[in-house]
Amino acid sequence: MTDTANPRTARPDAPPAREDDGFLASLAVYLRPRVLIVILLGFSSGLPLALSGATLTIWMAEAKVNLATIGLFALVGVPYNFKFVWAPLVDALDVPLLGRWLGRRRGWLVFTQLLLAVAIVWLGFQDPVTGPWHVALGALLVAAASATQDIVVDAFRVESLETREQAAGMAGYVAAYRVGMLASGAGVVLLVAWFEVLGVPRADVWRWGYLAAALMVGVGLVASLLAKEPAGEPVVKHEENVLRRVGQTAVGAFGAFLTRNNAVAILLFVVLFKFCDAFAGALTGAFVIDIGFDKATYAGVVKGVGFAAALIGGFAGGVIARALPLATALWVAGILQMLSNLAFSWQAWMGVDVAALTATIVIENFTGAIGTVIFVAYISALCGDRAHTATQYALLTALAAVGRTFLASSAGFVAQETGWMAFFAVTSLAAIPGLALLGWLQARGHFRELAATKA
Repeated sequence: MTDTANPRTARPDAPPAREDDGFLASLAVYLRPRVLIVILLGFSSGLPLALSGATLTIWMAEAKVNLATIGLFALVGVPYNFKFVWAPLVDALDVPLLGRWLGRRRGWLVFTQLLLAVAIVWLGFQDPVTGPWHVALGALLVAAASATQDIVVDAFRVESLETREQAAGMAGYVAAYRVGMLASGAGVVLLVAWFEVLGVPRADVWRWGYLAAALMVGVGLVASLLAKEPAGEPVVKHEENVLRRVGQTAVGAFGAFLTRNNAVAILLFVVLFKFCDAFAGALTGAFVIDIGFDKATYAGVVKGVGFAAALIGGFAGGVIARALPLATALWVAGILQMLSNLAFSWQAWMGVDVAALTATIVIENFTGAIGTVIFVAYISALCGDRAHTATQYALLTALAAVGRTFLASSAGFVAQETGWMAFFAVTSLAAIPGLALLGWLQARGHFRELAATKA
């Protein structure tokens, strides 16, 4: 979103739509029921990330929780890092009762969405000052349900849509994913600010904000109930068959990837390429509040203007990815990400200046979206083996989330020691290891091998 966190891509080996479809036919595909269902599921997938991330940091910063603790809360995103571990289980097992009633994919969708709603409500009823461990547990449950939902939605999308619907499905999915993030980010923050204006006790406003977010899960729940189960779903009836299938899937997918040339360097590059963005992003919300902006300004500028800049940046990233060789596009994205973090150092120097904040957020979101689109194109190119695409994609996106969780968890300690201006300069330097690996892989012929494989 995937935030890492985390948007998905269509199968890399899927053929493009025919050019003679015509403009009206290209638009009409978005009205097909299967595509509309995928778009609604995109909203549901984008919704949870901010609730255990940026929105939670705003809540904690307002409650005067110290920066080191806020930074450590990046670790609640750990389930996104390890979702590949249980992805084969989701692929092989039915949810009791729901699976019999709805089918395997829809059963898992409904189960994860119900679990997600319960986790969001429970998180909203905690107190970050008196019960930080309860907040951490709630955020961890939200992240785990969200990561599982991502696995199921990816599988459902690939299996439900025809080849010529995949591109439209993905385009709608990504746009809806961002709308979901906006709703749980700026939407919840603005709702909390409105509750305060109405006179709702300060201790209760975040509780009602998270309750509203839990109700939004109903969008995905309705979509899951209205959807049709993908045809041709294999049924595994015996435990030994399940274990054999899970084992064969895992060994085949991981073995095929790890035996390729430069496998270790590729995996390190996947972890580090977006690290500078994740390192800065772990404290962006806390930074904006700490230097003196209020919640309404945060919601309007960071989430509102930033949302528009991200959409435009995503389109720009697609143009760059098509126009340039993959390695060159990654260099462009990496350098833009590195330089954009310095805009926050400038913002720290400017202080409470809405015009400066607007410029900073536009720069960050525009360049970040370019980097995300190009990086997703790279991950898709790595998953060229059709037999293992889903599992390998889960592995790579999980590794990409390492920067957002484990590595970024130290951000609060660094910010406390350096101050905001120097902190964001340090996050800019965090791009260097990823760029160094990019140069090393390029010199080793990695991108020539990828191009040859795709050809």
